[in-house]
Amino acid sequence: MDAKSLKAIVSQAQAFFSSKGLRLTKQREALVTLIFRNDDHFRPEELLAKLRTSDGSVSRATIYRTISLLVESGMLREISLGGGERLYDPNFLKSPHHNHLICVDCRKIVEFEDPNIDIMQNCITRRLGFSPTQKAIRIEGSCDMLRLLGTCKNFRGVKGGKGMKGSNVRQRKATVRNAGRSR
Repeated sequence: MDAKSLKAIVSQAQAFFSSKGLRLTKQREALVTLIFRNDDHFRPEELLAKLRTSDGSVSRATIYRTISLLVESGMLREISLGGGERLYDPNFLKSPHHNHLICVDCRKIVEFEDPNIDIMQNCITRRLGFSPTQKAIRIEGSCDMLRLLGTCKNFRGVKGGKGMKGSNVRQRKATVRNAGRSR
């Protein structure tokens, strides 16, 4: 993200914090900058590791509280991956109508936008008598890499948020390979 856009985001965060009677401390500013510097989805623990290496004075509590405030402000969105796993998405400021494909095997997330989906969502909500305040589509599935090759560089042995061990991983890969052949 360019410096001008990042400065505008920091100013927006500062205005929101001020409206809540809070200051935008150096630690919070460093956190906001880190979050919105790129488009990556993140877990709070990842920020903790990055900020501890660059500025050891940012606490876990500051990170979680700042993230909570950014979600409350609408600047940041929380994405539930199931099983209590959550990611945060800073891309809604630039692209408020994007959706997500989430691989249930490797947890890879792909963002997409499609004007046809927007039209369909508007038709459905109007037909059913709703005025949407927020819209998002989350599609879960298995990425083709694991199905076709039996392996995926992102595969962590995780299915639905629970770890798989040893023969379970081999069994899942074999099942995926066989399913790919039968199609």
